Amino acid sequence: MSMITWDIPRETLFALKGSTEDVGDMLRMASAVKLYEMGKLSSGAAAHLAGVPRVVFLSRLADYGVDTFQLSEEELQRQTRFA
Repeated sequence: MSMITWDIPRETLFALKGSTEDVGDMLRMASAVKLYEMGKLSSGAAAHLAGVPRVVFLSRLADYGVDTFQLSEEELQRQTRFA
């Protein structure tokens, strides 16, 4: 596994009201959610990045305003034809 190190200003830690570990977890989850939302990572890969099981990752998406399942209009039409 690779490691990326960020320098986080004390003010940011204070503003986020968390320990270094808590803020690190928060940043991992937020980046995983955004990369999933952008279509750069699958839900499984994003969950792995966030350090949580896939089920937990999917359940947390709503906290960030991200739909669990992202279908294009064409995919949605295809799915509704079979319903």
